[in-house]
Formats: sequence, C-alpha cells, structure tokens
Amino acid sequence: MRMKSRITTFTKIDFDALNPSMEDIRIADIAHALSMLTRANGHFPKFFSVGQHSIQCCREALARNYSPRVAMACLLHDASEAYISDITRPVKKYMTMYLQIEDQLQSMIFEKFLGSSLEEEEAVLVDNIDDGCLFYEFDHFMNIRMSEVEPVMVSNLNYDFRPMEDVEKEFLDLYREIAEELKQN
Repeated sequence: MRMKSRITTFTKIDFDALNPSMEDIRIADIAHALSMLTRANGHFPKFFSVGQHSIQCCREALARNYSPRVAMACLLHDASEAYISDITRPVKKYMTMYLQIEDQLQSMIFEKFLGSSLEEEEAVLVDNIDDGCLFYEFDHFMNIRMSEVEPVMVSNLNYDFRPMEDVEKEFLDLYREIAEELKQN
C-alpha cells in the first residue's frame, strides 16, 4: 500500500500537508488539534497544550496593546503544528525540508487569516512573546531558566490543567473576537 501525504483532519478534510490548499485550512481543525498537542514534546510533568501556549501568547499581545494583527498572529503562530505536528527546536533547525514545509504552511495560514504574511516588525513582536512564554513555561514546569535574562511579561500566565474542550472553546472565542476587530480595521 502506497502512503499518501494526506491526513484526515478533525472536520474530516483530506489535507495534503505537502501541497496544502488554503480552502482546506480550517480554524476549527487548528483549535481542536492544538488543544490536544503537548508542549515540550510531552516532557513537562503535567499536561500543557500548544493551544494553551497560543492563547497565552495572544493574551500577552492584547495586554501589551499590540495591533489585532499581531494578537491574531500570536494566536496562530504555531497553527502549522495542527497539520504537521512539531519537532523540538534543537532538532528542527537541522531539518531543512521540514522547515520549508512548515514555513509554506504557516505563511498560508497567516495569508488566510490575516490577509498576508507577517511584516518583519510583526514577526519580531510575535517571536518575542513566544520566547517569553517559553521561558516561563520551562521555569514553571521544569524549574529551568532558559536564559539569564528574565523576559518582561504583562499578562497573567496560567499553567493550571485545563480540559481540552475548554482550551478549544477559548481559542475559537479569541479567534472570533480578534477576527471581528480585523474586519472593522
């Protein structure tokens, strides 16, 4: 049997990860999958999802009064993982083909939900928040400080276990709220 490059998503889309179609990208699939994927490749002592991380990144952007585009980008910055999963940072940097697939898919996701890829300044803001959240996740769950400099965060970070359904709902609620703001701008 010959394997295809397709997966079946939560909404039953036959998704081709190597040749994605923008029409096949669904926010419901992203929210569902990210609420069930673990951070740190499952090595934290308690379950903490990529969806929770994405929500915290988004809430940090909102707390900093960043634009709705940056807040949405923070919510969606790991959305490609809903379709191709993730590989840990130390390994990923050596996987050229994976990085190309991830970049193509993530760019398509930003184009679909933001109308275009991120500007360089927006990408820097998103990366800064993502790295800050990562720092505090490792500090909280593993008692490991990933750098000597403690990032400044202005939102309330929460690491309590949350049922996947609650994370999925909050992710979708945030998406709808910010999408409405984007329409008005």
